[in-house]
Amino acid sequence: MRWRSAGGESRHAIQHLFLFIGAEPNTDWLSGCGVALDDHGFVCTGLDAGADRQPLETSRPGVFAIGDVRADSVKRVASAVGEGAQVVAALHGFLES
Repeated sequence: MRWRSAGGESRHAIQHLFLFIGAEPNTDWLSGCGVALDDHGFVCTGLDAGADRQPLETSRPGVFAIGDVRADSVKRVASAVGEGAQVVAALHGFLES
């Protein structure tokens, strides 16, 4: 494997590679918008975001989070896809209310 970074390039002989996408949330851009984050920077949803929140709803009413960015998610593609399907109903419910 060849790894490039600002500090240069290094090469490593490997037999297997496991990608762990989502280990570090990219949520800095949410600063100051009212969406609560946990201590690690993941988005709080459901009861962790407020007593009256739907399961995938953030602390900001009508804003939902799914997948790896969500605190306490299982960090698996299949789960993120399922949450994507689930949030559609939640969005429709929010828009109807």
